[in-house]
Amino acid sequence: MKASAFVYPWDVNGDPEAPARIAALGVRQVTLAAAYHSTRALTPRHPRHRIVTAEHAAVLYPTDARWEGRELRPYPAGDWAPADAFGEAAAALTDAGLEVHTWVVLAHNSRMGADHPDTSVVNAYGDRYPWAPCIAQPATRAYLVDLAAEAAVRPGARGTELESLGWYGLQHLHAHDKTAGVALGDAGHYLMALCFCPTCKEGYGDQGLDADELAAAVRDALQPLWQGTQEDEGWAGVEKLLGSRTAAATRAWRDETARTLQEAAVRAVREAAPDGFQVLLHADPVTYHVGANAGVDPAHILSVADGVVVPCAGGPGLLTPFAEQGREGAVIAANLGVVSGMGGSPGTLASDAARARELGATQIRLYHAGLASDGDLVAVRDGLAAL
Repeated sequence: MKASAFVYPWDVNGDPEAPARIAALGVRQVTLAAAYHSTRALTPRHPRHRIVTAEHAAVLYPTDARWEGRELRPYPAGDWAPADAFGEAAAALTDAGLEVHTWVVLAHNSRMGADHPDTSVVNAYGDRYPWAPCIAQPATRAYLVDLAAEAAVRPGARGTELESLGWYGLQHLHAHDKTAGVALGDAGHYLMALCFCPTCKEGYGDQGLDADELAAAVRDALQPLWQGTQEDEGWAGVEKLLGSRTAAATRAWRDETARTLQEAAVRAVREAAPDGFQVLLHADPVTYHVGANAGVDPAHILSVADGVVVPCAGGPGLLTPFAEQGREGAVIAANLGVVSGMGGSPGTLASDAARARELGATQIRLYHAGLASDGDLVAVRDGLAAL
């Protein structure tokens, strides 16, 4: 069962022992960040530092001429990933015998939201989400498609994993986050993710909805959740709060917007890539879900991409809808946490991977080789050896 470990360039660059240490885990592949959001990351074994602060979303390589004269363009990294940080790390990992795939974060960019506020999702109350570009806006879609192609197809890469290729909503750790005081559940998070920028208002109109009336209805629907008097019922809860016809119309607009963006981005990557280049999406099998793992229709996305990377932090159940499609050759990778301090369970890796395989996983992903302690890495090595 093929395993790949997530890695940042700063885990490798400046640490000559890192590539061999990662290879010794028993993985055949690394998924190496090429475009990434802001973060503060631990580097527990690096000889020169222990903390890396990536101040904003950035590409970790030099961009090309496609961005000249464009208002929306990728931001270069600062001193946390200078020059061609991705290329330097990729070369070292390849020399250690590892297959390198790019890790590309797309519709998640707080710096863009700060510099270009009109690109952000706007909720029914008029609040902007600067971390969440609205994927319906034409300029944003063009930016995301070109970023996907450029960041995915880096020299030496054999494939890519595209993260955040869909809608983003409220669920996002942002600065010192203080948003968990009310349990919104699936229904509340969907309603808080509905965008009311001019493009989305027009889109709702195409679905037969008046955007201003819809925003008022969303605010009314959310009131029981703010009061703590509404239990989470998933999509049934959205229909109950908003009305089934209105709920279906909002979902039709959002599903089509995400689906066509995913098709365009994958197509652009394939056009830029050599033959045999693998394209995977970080995905959730429920189309109305938002976040890093884009909500998708399993049958559709497996007809577009080569496969999916599926979050398994809450258990492996999300694998089943993808496995049930039975598409021969599709990659269904179970994303397993192996950092104990972040809720992962490296000690149960072998059994977790075996269970994931029973539910249809063909590969596993390990989050995250650079962030894990030495003890976690020992457990990972033992777990992979037992598979």
